[in-house]
Amino acid sequence: MDLKEYIASIPDYPQEGIIFRDISPLMADGEAYRYATQQIVEYAQEKGIDMVVGPEARGFIVGCPVAYQLGVGFAPVRKKGKLPRETIEAEYEKEYGVDVLTLHADAIKPGQRVLICDDLLATGGTIKATIELVEKLGGIVVGCAFLIELMDLHGRDKIQGVEIKTLMEY
Repeated sequence: MDLKEYIASIPDYPQEGIIFRDISPLMADGEAYRYATQQIVEYAQEKGIDMVVGPEARGFIVGCPVAYQLGVGFAPVRKKGKLPRETIEAEYEKEYGVDVLTLHADAIKPGQRVLICDDLLATGGTIKATIELVEKLGGIVVGCAFLIELMDLHGRDKIQGVEIKTLMEY
C-alpha cells in the first residue's frame, strides 16, 4: 500500500515556504490507518518492547493503537503543566525558543524496553527530549517509529545511536 496517497500536502502552512504533511486523510481511512499501524507493530515485535511512549498529540494517535495491538502500556509525554502527578522534565529547542516536555515520574520502570512513536520526524528536538525522559527513568529506548520523516531537516542527526523506522520519507 502506498501510504503517501493518504497524506495531504498543504503549501505555505503554517507559514510561507513550509509544506505541511497532514496525516488526517490516513487516519480517516480505516484500511490505511490499520496498515500503517501494523507496519509499526511488526517493527515493535522485532524489538521485544515493553512500553510505547509518544509525545503529544499526534504521538498518541500513532502510539496508542500500536500499544493496544501489542498488549503493552502507553505513556504520554506532555508539555509542562499538563500531567497531574509528579513528573520529570526535559527542555528542547523550538524555532523561536525553548519548551519543556514532561513524563510522569513512574511511567517507565528501569530496564523496560521502550518504543517511541510519533507522526513525524522533523528537526528531532521533540524526540531527543522524549528519549532523554525515558532514559532518566532507566528505560531503554530500543527504537523510534514515525509515519513520516522530513529528510531535509536532518532530525536523525539529533538522535544518533537510536534505530529509526519510518514509513514515508519526504
